[in-house]
Amino acid sequence: MATIVVAHGAWSAGWAWMKMRPLLRVNGHELFTPTYTGLGERNHLATPEVGLSTHIQDVLNVLEFEDLREVVLIGHSYGGMVATGVADRASDRITQVVYLDAFVPRDGQSLSDLAPARQRDERREETRAGDGWRIPPMPPPPDTSPEDLAWVTPRRLPQPAKTFTEAIRLTGAVDRLPRTYVYYRRHGEGDVFRQFADRAKADPAWRYEELDTTHNAHITAPDALAALLERIITG
Repeated sequence: MATIVVAHGAWSAGWAWMKMRPLLRVNGHELFTPTYTGLGERNHLATPEVGLSTHIQDVLNVLEFEDLREVVLIGHSYGGMVATGVADRASDRITQVVYLDAFVPRDGQSLSDLAPARQRDERREETRAGDGWRIPPMPPPPDTSPEDLAWVTPRRLPQPAKTFTEAIRLTGAVDRLPRTYVYYRRHGEGDVFRQFADRAKADPAWRYEELDTTHNAHITAPDALAALLERIITG
């Protein structure tokens, strides 16, 4: 069975994958959901210097210190930035990369480069209106249940802005790995992920899948996501 490592999304942490743990482990998979520096239970480590490279190193350290090999690396949303950097630097430990409604950067790009100008401006203003170095979390998708809202809202924390503005540096090793893009269909205005879905769908080097969910399927549709991941991992 597979060893799975998750690079989680922005403002989130390992806790957000709580529903997925039993669903993946029941099939014998081993699941690691590390939390990035400055978020979740590691929020006390947040500083203005925490950037994308910090979060990439967080996950690389898990691979190294746990001595994980033949890893299925999952990147969700912002975690696609992290997973891309991890896979590029530790390609010998990775068997495939699965992007879940995620950013897929090219060398020299930051998340801010890939976001629509209006969203980029909004995040910048929100940061300035706050403490000047952290971006407040976006609201959860509208189909999030009241119970899940009560669970996730106090746990979604502001994220250091440098994680969005720091450019990634890639060697090209990630491009030689098997990669799957999973696009979540239920997006509202300002769908930033369609660009990556279209790119993957047009490239025969990629496997392409879709899921009829909103952006946080690991919370709102865990059974459907687990079933799709099982098919990707075993197929």
